[in-house]
Amino acid sequence: MDIEVLGALAVRENGRSITPTAPKPRQVLALLALHADRMVPVSALTEELWGAAPPRSARTTLQTYVLQLRELIAAALAREAVPDGAGGPRSAKDVLVTMPGGYLLCGGGGASDVRTFERLAGAGYRAMDAGDCAGAARQLREALALWSGTAFADVQAGPQLQMEIKRLDESRLCALDRRIEADLRLGRHRELLAELTVLVNGYRTHESLHAQYMLALHRSGRRGEALDAYQRLRTTLVRELGLEPSARLRRLQRSILTAGHDLAAQSPAAAPTAPAAPAASAASAAAVAGERLVPTG
Repeated sequence: MDIEVLGALAVRENGRSITPTAPKPRQVLALLALHADRMVPVSALTEELWGAAPPRSARTTLQTYVLQLRELIAAALAREAVPDGAGGPRSAKDVLVTMPGGYLLCGGGGASDVRTFERLAGAGYRAMDAGDCAGAARQLREALALWSGTAFADVQAGPQLQMEIKRLDESRLCALDRRIEADLRLGRHRELLAELTVLVNGYRTHESLHAQYMLALHRSGRRGEALDAYQRLRTTLVRELGLEPSARLRRLQRSILTAGHDLAAQSPAAAPTAPAAPAASAASAAAVAGERLVPTG
């Protein structure tokens, strides 16, 4: 089974789509696909579909949605070639398994864009920690290329999927932050300016992205614009969150003010970029790399 959720939902079994068009079965498949090979409790599926006030018929209706998914799976399996001695063809119940307390979608060792993203991002974090900025940039760029839009972009998301979408977006932002940091350390500040201009306008209170934007501007000989970027961020933080910029960002501003062109001459590793994040997970990296991940605009 091949699973894609980092954009539009696409789930294929035996090369054929099993993604339903109806919103509710689509939600069920989305949650099962994200947690492929792990049991998803009935309670989680019920909350996803109906929130905190499910109807009395919730369990029966959920079973109906599961049957609809199995019909799609059965159609996909109908053309499956079965090797000699394999013990007969698989059934839809072998792929979408009923378990005590929930359901499990069997991935069968197929591709999952989320798991591939997490593997590549983890490799990128480890390369960064080892000082291999070129390797980190390459791995993180490959991980980010798996995204074609917001996770589950075409799924009507309930509470469970909304939480997962936020988690995945934070992981993407963390990987993006670290990839930009690696590129800055490699001296690619001019190449980053167009991308960072878009990012700081989309994430107007994301301090790490603004710090990287300021540094890229200053290293490109645009000191005044770097200081203007700081003032815009400060105005936004005070107005929208009632907060002053962090001590790290204030230090960067002072460095640009006092060092003049000296800061641009520093090696990328010596300049005050975002601090290194631990490689243990995307979540732990996000805690270090970005201080207020609040997308606006």
